[in-house]
Formats: sequence, structure tokens, C-alpha cells
Amino acid sequence: MQDLNLFVIFARVVESGSFAEAARRMDISRSAVSKAVSKLEKNLGAQLLNRSTRHLSLTEAGTVLAEHATHILDEAEQAKRVVNSMQAEPRGMLKVSASVAFGTLHVAPALADFLSRYPEIRIDLTITDRPVDLVGEGYDVIIRVTNEPDVNLVARKLAPVRRKLCATPQYFRQHGIPQTPEDLIKHNCLDYTLSGEQGYWNFTGPEGVIAVPVSGTLRINDDDALSQAVLGGLGIALLPTFTVGKDLQSGKLQAVLSEYIAVERYVYACYLPSRHVPAKVRSFIDFLLQRIGTVPYWDQDA
Repeated sequence: MQDLNLFVIFARVVESGSFAEAARRMDISRSAVSKAVSKLEKNLGAQLLNRSTRHLSLTEAGTVLAEHATHILDEAEQAKRVVNSMQAEPRGMLKVSASVAFGTLHVAPALADFLSRYPEIRIDLTITDRPVDLVGEGYDVIIRVTNEPDVNLVARKLAPVRRKLCATPQYFRQHGIPQTPEDLIKHNCLDYTLSGEQGYWNFTGPEGVIAVPVSGTLRINDDDALSQAVLGGLGIALLPTFTVGKDLQSGKLQAVLSEYIAVERYVYACYLPSRHVPAKVRSFIDFLLQRIGTVPYWDQDA
């Protein structure tokens, strides 16, 4: 009763009618099959087979056990087929965590197309910026904007995070267009409080990194809310293009000093390292990469 493999071997013997044929089908030695059946008989305290030099027959106890052992074997084979099909074809529940801004703007809107392409997959999406435990909370994929992905996970780059110094055309008509980073001292600079750059904005120029002191009438901890303030004409801010790409493309916002702003972070899709990555995980990440494009769609003509 301690080793289900004994039942499987017994079922193979019953199915094939001989120890030798069962051994061949299972790619083990005939003696291993004989020992397994003997061990099973000892564990159960009952003789299961009548053995002769030419023939095997089931005892009454063996007949009863054969029905159950065959059922175990069928269930094992079915389980194997299901797992193999999951590896070959995308299916099952896919649990995903995505950061708030990117998840809301670019992951959630993509799910209808993804699920239409892969109807055997179901999605459980959590939109959050808090750190999540991929193993402990059962996530298959986490999507994060960072410059340091977890070294214990496989991290695939989905897109660079480009930031643009943005304001409305009307704001620039009223206050002038800054020609150098130092010109920002004269502007109402709206600050993103989670950037770690409060009071200073860093730029990369011909002479290296430039730290420019900035000040303004608004500090806020959400990129999307900050972009709404900029769209309202309140001031100028450093904003990720995955948030304001459409507004730059439409002309609602205008970018300046782009040559001074370096790519510092990336959007990553992270998952557990494994020799056998589930098809649902591979298909989801490949879908996002294809949808975003080599040049992200929000950066095109922005």
C-alpha cells in the first residue's frame, strides 16, 4: 500500500498476461517485475497470481485487485496525457500579477485578444504595485517595471521604459520651451514622488549625469494621475511613454529635451525557472512581445 508503482506493475502483468511482456512494455527487467508482484502480495497478505512455467492466472484476490489496479493505471495514463497536452497546448488557469499603470493600460486591454486566440486558457489577473510572492501566492507570471528584476526568476524584457519631459503645447507657448535641463529651474515642475528624485531631476548629457534642482505646485504618487495634471496644463513632468504615448502621438502633449533622457528601466515578464515552461506561460509572454512590438506601439511617432 506504500508504493503505487507496485499496483501499476501488477496491472501491466494482468494486461499483458506475462512477466516478460510487462517488463518489455515498462522497459524494466523481468526480475524487477517478479519482485514487485511478490512485494505487493507480501504487503497485502494475499496471493494474487497462480504461477506455472507456461501460464499465469489470477486468484480470487488477484481478480478483485486487478480491477482496482487497472483503474489506477488508467488514471495515471490519463493524468500523463493531460499534463502532456498542457505542455503542448496552452490551456488551464493562468495567474498573472501586473503593476498598476502598465497592467491597467496595456495588459488588461490585451486580454480579450489573447483569450480569443487561446480559448482553453482562463486568466486570473491581479493589478497591484505591491511585491508579490510568485511561489507562495501561486502566480505564473508577474509583470513589473524595474531596473533590477529578481535574480531567482527568469526575466524577459517586454519593453524599455522611456520617459519624456512633457507639457501641453499651450503651456510651452505661455512659459517657453526649455532649451537645456538648467532651464527647468524657471518652470512649474510636477514631481512623481515614487521616483526617488524629489527635488532633483537627473539627465544624461555630453558631460555625463546632470542633476537639476526643480520645484513645482504638485507632487503625486501615480503616473497616470500625474499625466492628467500635465494634460490639464498645470506644468511640466517626466512621464513614461507607455502612459502618455497616445497623447504625444495626437499632439495633446509635446516632449522636449528628449536627447538628455536615458532609458533606465524596462518592463519585465518574470516566471519561475524550469526545464518545462508551461505552454500557457510561453504563449502569454510571446503574445505580449508580439503585441508590443520591437518598437513599442506607444513610442511609434511619439
